[in-house]
Amino acid sequence: MNILLMPWTQVYDPLHSWPLSTLVAAIPVIVLFYLLAVRGMAPQWAAMIGAAIAIILASAVFTMPVALSGMSFAFGAAFGLKIAWIVVAAVFLYDISVVTGQFEIMKDSVAAISQDRRLQALLVAFAFGAFVEGCAGFGAPVAISGAFMIGLGFDPFNAAILNLIANTAPVAWGSIGTPLHTLAAVTGLPLADLSAMTGRILPFTSVIVPFWLVRVMSSWSATIEVMPAILVCGVSFAITQFLWSNFVDSNLVDIASAAACLLTMLIFLRFWQPKTIWRFKHEAAAVVAERKHYTRAQILRAWMPFLILTIFVLLWGLPAIKGTLNRATTPSFAVTLPDGKPRPGPPGWDVPLLHNQVFRDKPVVADRAPEAARYDFNWLTMTGTAAFLAALVSGLLLGLKPAKLLSILLHTLKRMRFAVLAIVCMLGLGFVTRYSGMDAVLGLAFTRTGWLFPFFGTFLGWLGVALTGSDTSSNALFGSLQRITAEQLRIDPVLMASANSAGGVMGKMIDAQSIVVATAATNQVGNEGKILRAVMWHSIVLAAIVGVIVMLFAYVFQSAVPHGLTFTK
Repeated sequence: MNILLMPWTQVYDPLHSWPLSTLVAAIPVIVLFYLLAVRGMAPQWAAMIGAAIAIILASAVFTMPVALSGMSFAFGAAFGLKIAWIVVAAVFLYDISVVTGQFEIMKDSVAAISQDRRLQALLVAFAFGAFVEGCAGFGAPVAISGAFMIGLGFDPFNAAILNLIANTAPVAWGSIGTPLHTLAAVTGLPLADLSAMTGRILPFTSVIVPFWLVRVMSSWSATIEVMPAILVCGVSFAITQFLWSNFVDSNLVDIASAAACLLTMLIFLRFWQPKTIWRFKHEAAAVVAERKHYTRAQILRAWMPFLILTIFVLLWGLPAIKGTLNRATTPSFAVTLPDGKPRPGPPGWDVPLLHNQVFRDKPVVADRAPEAARYDFNWLTMTGTAAFLAALVSGLLLGLKPAKLLSILLHTLKRMRFAVLAIVCMLGLGFVTRYSGMDAVLGLAFTRTGWLFPFFGTFLGWLGVALTGSDTSSNALFGSLQRITAEQLRIDPVLMASANSAGGVMGKMIDAQSIVVATAATNQVGNEGKILRAVMWHSIVLAAIVGVIVMLFAYVFQSAVPHGLTFTK
């Protein structure tokens, strides 16, 4: 059986017909979407079936040894537990806020700003969600903002859809700029140029998304009525996003943009309110209850759990703090080789059978190179752990006893159990497509579009996020391919590498992981297919808009593509 331990190189055209090979590579994703969107199957079972098909095809068609395909699923499942931990911890904190009665005060404090659902969506789904994305990413914004909006009185289905649409524009700089740091690493292009270029593409969509968000939930006339607020929200976010990404750094773009947006909106809404308070149809007959009045101390106490959460996830995301904690608590984080030098590559334990046993090859990468497979069980610095600790601290400060906290946690775990299983299986499926090379086969199909590549290359990033659930993973998968193809077609590689990340953000709303997180956070497990159908066309149209913007930069405004930028410290 030693043959299973031999290095294996990915095969990108096993059927000697790229259209047929591409079709076969797409089967696991097609089956997954069919089971979710058409058959309405529970996501955990749909993900299991999709993963099983991916494993069979990886070994039977793409020649991947069974040990490698099986271990790639196990690796993805283990990574999925880290994502699920974020969602569980976020919902746990929300449950604590509800049990202690603080959420009612939070709702009234938001209603004090505006009782209009359109404006609440802009404040919570777009602005607050962007702030959480900048701090944590990886599903946290959808989980936290989704739960928050239900507490405000939003219908769970609408809350899920609105948060999936809103969690797009900030994704490229999510989790303290992780996606663009990854893109710079795999492409060898300057981080400052990539951040600046992405910051010249996405501000246009940052203005569009708030408008889109309100239009999805209301009529044209109702949307036009709050156009001043939409413009204040989108323009303040977009301007800060452009300025910070081009002239400051790539780490705090989302946090700065969201903070500017929230502050501007709060000031603006003190002087302007729509003529009518808009609510959903199911609320139309209800009489708006008289708002209770609370002291500033009461309001601050009510918001305390989310303030503590923000502080924890922000600190946990800072490289200096995360690195120090990892080195002190995670043995696998830093390994010293016999020659005294630190081990190169990503941190973590080498995944048995898989680490450096799978090779990517031309034309996906410039030179044949092994794929690392290291599981970084950074138990203390996981974003989920930051959220969990924030929940514990908040609960204790709010007067809950440890026994009550344990009871709330067990309740949260019970209602999240199927969502956790679904997330684990979704990530397992994604890792099988990654290590088998099926994702690369799908990506190569986009490179055959000639002069239209700037448009379809944007959709390559979209596809990467739809498959993996992460802009970071999409950049790792397709960043190098974008650069290679761009150079062959004499298109600026900085533009196309950035387009991968910018296009990827629109795939975030349809990836299976995000949808499962949304349904879990809004207590809608079982409605995944319905939600997927509802957001699919929004994702495609917004990605097409990004594609058109990239086309304009490629052929009309070439001089606007940055080169040789450096961030001033």
